[in-house]
Amino acid sequence: MDIHVGSRVRLRRMMKGMSQDKLGEELGLTFQQVQKYEKGVNRIGASRLYDISRILEVPVQFFYDDFGASANGNMIGFAEDKQPEYEGEKGDFFATLATPEGMQLSRAFSRINDPQVRRRVLELVKALAEEEER
Repeated sequence: MDIHVGSRVRLRRMMKGMSQDKLGEELGLTFQQVQKYEKGVNRIGASRLYDISRILEVPVQFFYDDFGASANGNMIGFAEDKQPEYEGEKGDFFATLATPEGMQLSRAFSRINDPQVRRRVLELVKALAEEEER
């Protein structure tokens, strides 16, 4: 759980283009402490997580989202018989998005306003991914 919450803090911080230094400064901590939180080495207390959510402008729940998907499906709801097939893809998506390349790709793509250009970029990426699978 600590690793998952830490990775979500890192994801959101990177989405906002904020450095560990800046987040640490806003929290009154060193970047090394932020790094330990993001790696799950140190557990983030409830009040600290609230502060992080306020600084990163997301609800606290954001840091727990998709925990079941990343914990081998052990946390699915009581009503579900099994983990939906797309849950694994969702975990892969967030893991990819959390990489520097995933973040850069996402940021660059979001700056493209022309829907036709967006569609062509999407088709290019899909074709490259299919080529990788062969």
